[in-house]
Amino acid sequence: MSTNICVVGSSNIDLTARVPRLPRLGETLTGHTLHLGYGGKGANQAIAAAKLGARVTMVTKLGRDVFGEGALENYRAHGVDTTFVQFDEEHASGLATIFVDDAAQNCIVIAPGANAHLSPADVQAAAAAIRAAHTLVCQLEIPVETTLEAFRLARAANVRTILNPAPAAPLPAELLQLTDLCVPNESETEILTGVPVHDVAEGERAARALLARGVRNVILTLGERGALVVTPDTCTHLAPIRVQAVDPTGAGDAFIGSLAVFLGEGLPLLEAARRANAIAALSVTKIGTQTSFPARAEADAFCRQWGLF
Repeated sequence: MSTNICVVGSSNIDLTARVPRLPRLGETLTGHTLHLGYGGKGANQAIAAAKLGARVTMVTKLGRDVFGEGALENYRAHGVDTTFVQFDEEHASGLATIFVDDAAQNCIVIAPGANAHLSPADVQAAAAAIRAAHTLVCQLEIPVETTLEAFRLARAANVRTILNPAPAAPLPAELLQLTDLCVPNESETEILTGVPVHDVAEGERAARALLARGVRNVILTLGERGALVVTPDTCTHLAPIRVQAVDPTGAGDAFIGSLAVFLGEGLPLLEAARRANAIAALSVTKIGTQTSFPARAEADAFCRQWGLF
């Protein structure tokens, strides 16, 4: 059963350098390889969902440059509806510089470019796509007022909302109250709540702080420790799926994009999260972001391998 997902968010070009270790302050380091690919949290989540067979509409802003033109073609190549992909004539496309070391740890610096100019008016122009979706997915690599406007439209149309609060920033109370499912990682959760997340107990405490602020459900992604699914009545720790990690970049986006698909296909929250946890694990076994996301047949086979069907 196919589902209809609208993503309002960022588009970047990713420059990923493999390095023996992360550089120290002021240090010049020679890397192993350089990989150029398409990224941005919004784009990654849209492509992850499209590769699993969802009907995806993207609302984003690109620079009028070679990177922007390439990003548009990349969306089209993956079957994403680009009706509401716009070009900014004054600002360059967003760019992410990523370092990944031999221990599969990374650090990322983002220059938002045109992403910073995706406006509430742009979202209003795409209102029909939001209202037609089963699920709306947003992040914070675009202005928070733009995400808020998208969530207002979704709630008015009874469309499920998923918020990936990354990069973490202070959020208006209204945005949290319009969020059906908030999916942060450990550091983002600590910034949002002030509660450190060193173990599962602290994770639950932080997640419940978000629930108290109006979020309906929380999934806290814990990297190599799995994920924590917290609802008003339950808390379930999903154990990690052990794989040989190569590059963790985009794992959270693989989780969120696949989660939106599985929820849209009618799976209960916990079951959808279990499968999304598996897809995220599978994604870290390959270099890059979107190139590491599995197509549906590979994803289903991996889930069956781990007893998730």
